[in-house]
Amino acid sequence: MASNKDNMKMDHDMSGMDHSKMDHSKMKMDHDMSQMDHSQTDMGKMDHSNMKMDHGDMDHGDMDMSGDMMMHGGQMMHMGNLKQKFWVSVVLAIPVLLLAPIMGLNVSILNFNAPMFEGIAILLFDSALYFYGGSPFLKGAWAEVKSKEPAMMTLVTLGISVSYFYSIYAFIANNLLATSTHVMDFSFELATLILIMLLGHWIEMNAVMGAGDAVEKMAALLPKTAHLVTDNGETKDVQVSDLQVGQSFQVRAGESIPADGTITNGQSTVNEALVTGESAAVNKNPGDKVIGGATNNNGTLTVQITGTGESGYLSQVMKMVSEAQKSKSKAEGLADLVAKYLFYAALSIGIIAFFAWLPQGFSVGVTRMVTVFVIACPHALGLAVPLVIARSTAIGAQNGLLVRNRQAIEASQHVSHVLLDKTGTLTEGKFTVNAVVPTGDGDEKSLLSNLAALESNSTHPLAQAILSAAEAKGITVKAAENSQNIPGVGISGDIDGQTYTIVNGNYLTKNGISFDNATADQWAAKGNSVSFLLQGKQVLGMVAEGDTIKSGAKALINGLKKRGITPVMLTGDNQKAAEHVAKLLGLDEFHAGLLPNDKQKIVSEYQAKGNHVIMVGDGVNDAPSLAEANIGVAIGAGTDVAIDSADVILVKSEPSDILHFLDLAKITNRKMVQNLWWGAGYNIIAIPLAAGILAFAGLILDPAVGAVVMAMSTVIVAINAMGLTADKIKND
Repeated sequence: MASNKDNMKMDHDMSGMDHSKMDHSKMKMDHDMSQMDHSQTDMGKMDHSNMKMDHGDMDHGDMDMSGDMMMHGGQMMHMGNLKQKFWVSVVLAIPVLLLAPIMGLNVSILNFNAPMFEGIAILLFDSALYFYGGSPFLKGAWAEVKSKEPAMMTLVTLGISVSYFYSIYAFIANNLLATSTHVMDFSFELATLILIMLLGHWIEMNAVMGAGDAVEKMAALLPKTAHLVTDNGETKDVQVSDLQVGQSFQVRAGESIPADGTITNGQSTVNEALVTGESAAVNKNPGDKVIGGATNNNGTLTVQITGTGESGYLSQVMKMVSEAQKSKSKAEGLADLVAKYLFYAALSIGIIAFFAWLPQGFSVGVTRMVTVFVIACPHALGLAVPLVIARSTAIGAQNGLLVRNRQAIEASQHVSHVLLDKTGTLTEGKFTVNAVVPTGDGDEKSLLSNLAALESNSTHPLAQAILSAAEAKGITVKAAENSQNIPGVGISGDIDGQTYTIVNGNYLTKNGISFDNATADQWAAKGNSVSFLLQGKQVLGMVAEGDTIKSGAKALINGLKKRGITPVMLTGDNQKAAEHVAKLLGLDEFHAGLLPNDKQKIVSEYQAKGNHVIMVGDGVNDAPSLAEANIGVAIGAGTDVAIDSADVILVKSEPSDILHFLDLAKITNRKMVQNLWWGAGYNIIAIPLAAGILAFAGLILDPAVGAVVMAMSTVIVAINAMGLTADKIKND
């Protein structure tokens, strides 16, 4: 599932860009974007040409589980290396399964007629299983109890703790106290319960990718050291953490900028892609602001610090991501909700049963209570959701979807709005030449050839689009001579002894040069950047460059509406460009001119109105909104930071895959509910029977019968999970 670099995402306000605002300095002729209002630019987009993300190399089936985390009851829990714990526990459980009596039967697979020896051996292996194999559940239960939110971990801990400690009591009663009646133990159930619960969690964590640390990825954008400018004008290297507002540092070509600041000396172009998403190199001059984490391209800059530490741009973004992730982590999964009610029901009914049976003897009351507690934690419940999730994520991965958070599947059934970043999701984010219009009887090929000659040394996306168009038409481009940037105008150069200039419409109007205003306005209204080629004061023609709608974007919008979900476009582009794209796609709602942190605010505003929101993005500054949304969806070609903040990744970067996720999640939710009924629903009958509610009629649930029912429900759960197939995902 390698990232498709042919679909690299670049975001620009096409209608607001023109060649008069570009620095075409020699050898490194990157356009000067200083006249663009980057605060109004859609900052969610990145230059992915250097991204090294090959999803195909990610082996989810054999993932190292060391240090893994899992959500339960709103608590993020360290589960440890589940793969190792499971296999070690299997070895520890084998003697118990062979020697211990099956619940209620007082018979074992092996019987050496040495009760004391067998009992001691079983207790030793029980203890190892309980404290080693059961440790993830014991720690998880402690976290749930501390937060006053008992859920799956607490229910499992209740079952294994009662089984373990009652088995110790049974050993003492049978071998040391010499009681007249045999006291059954639950060692067999302890072993099988721990194994199945470990297996279930291992399956789930293999299926669902571990949450990456988006905050760490953002912090890594900053260098470790900086060249601090001392009072005597010299530089010395210091730790970035030692920088203070008001100090100055020097940043050289190819280095990352260590802190936010204002340039006091030097000129250069700066690549802000990894921070703001702006893929074009931005020309920087004294007085311009720079952002910590951006990369200085070719010049040496002296920068006075305006923000560092918590006041820096990246720190603010990291803070927003962290707060959003904490807020989202409070969500409670369906399985945890079922486990919570089962825990309360078992605890209440078990205590009632104890006192109800106490008149017939203490041991009778304890036996009834313990039976209720053990039956309340059915083995099938540990596999009900993991088996479905494993099946669902496997199908999703085969169809270009990586589901990293199980809660995203459960939350999908409530989604009312999908907020879509424009460039890279709805549009290609790649400049193309949409029109070459010569003046009068001029030749289109000649016009394009001259434009390409002037742009031949530039790496800017607008220039590259012209060069690509020339190459597509078989034009051999010869670089213009004496190329130079004309501040506020554009670029000029000599071609075959003649001087040509690329300018914008404002320059022509200001200098009283007539041009085809109607045609220029027509292309600009479609969100294009329109530039003109001059020879002297004669306009030879114009070129219109802009973004294109993604092939699957229209299908996505129609599919969302068909499902009763409202699509909303978010962009930093100006109102005019946003309106054009919205009209083409049939979008009724959109937000334009957004600042970097506006997307998260908009997500929060929709949620405050009771809406459940999916956010789709791919840039560093999309990370807070991806984390804030009920479901964050990252474009597969996006940044590591965005991907680590998201719940679902669209590997192929295809918009229509959002519909596939919604369809897959709908079917998965249905299967999970079915499995939870099979895994826990029988407790509605089994727990009261185990407590002896029908004892007056001579009907008490025998523990052995309860064990058989548990086994049957486990098999049914597994079969039902395998019924989830890829052909159930809609293709419309």
